[in-house]
Amino acid sequence: MEKKGRWITELIVIVIIVLLIRAFVAQAYNIPSGSMKPTLLVGDFILVNKLVYRFSEPQRGDIVVFKYPIDPNIDFIKRIIALPGEEVEVRNNQVFINGKPLPLIEVGRGEENGVRKVIYEEVLPEGKKHKVQFYEDFPFSKRDFGPVVVPPNHYFVMGDNRDNSEDSRYWGFVPRENIVGKAFVIYFSGDVPPLQTTDVSIFTGIKQLILAILNPRFERIGKPLIW
Repeated sequence: MEKKGRWITELIVIVIIVLLIRAFVAQAYNIPSGSMKPTLLVGDFILVNKLVYRFSEPQRGDIVVFKYPIDPNIDFIKRIIALPGEEVEVRNNQVFINGKPLPLIEVGRGEENGVRKVIYEEVLPEGKKHKVQFYEDFPFSKRDFGPVVVPPNHYFVMGDNRDNSEDSRYWGFVPRENIVGKAFVIYFSGDVPPLQTTDVSIFTGIKQLILAILNPRFERIGKPLIW
């Protein structure tokens, strides 16, 4: 009984701390879909720094939360790939920035829902690396795009799950003013069912958090999302 009471107390403290942080410097979000796999999984709960871009500009490779340009009532999360003024193109899954390819290094293979996938390490021009994944023989992917030039004060973003991400390839660029903040840590994670973008609300968020607490993924808790 004492152990159970201590666990409840610790949970309450965690919730209070998260609420205080959200009110002043950061906001908590949960990941509803698989568009950022393998970096972020459905059921990851992340903290987003809302202050960082008041003092600096977004950088290539940043994982950002932003207001969806088509419907600002919806928050999206993607990775910045191209900056204002840069030319971006995708040829057979490989991204080109100003005509130069971003190297893709294969690091693993697997299967997801009966579909074979390949995981690569993508190397950005600045030398930063992150993992992306592609599905073999996936019929609905957008493996060629552009070239286009990113307008001033806009950003070109993509999901790390390149064959299952609605991003700048489909609906265009993200205005600077739409960016809410930069994701920097997974503070909790658990196995939960995926959601549609339109299903996301405070009520579904609470439901997802409860399911995550009941099915925790301890190995992902505290995982940093910045270099």
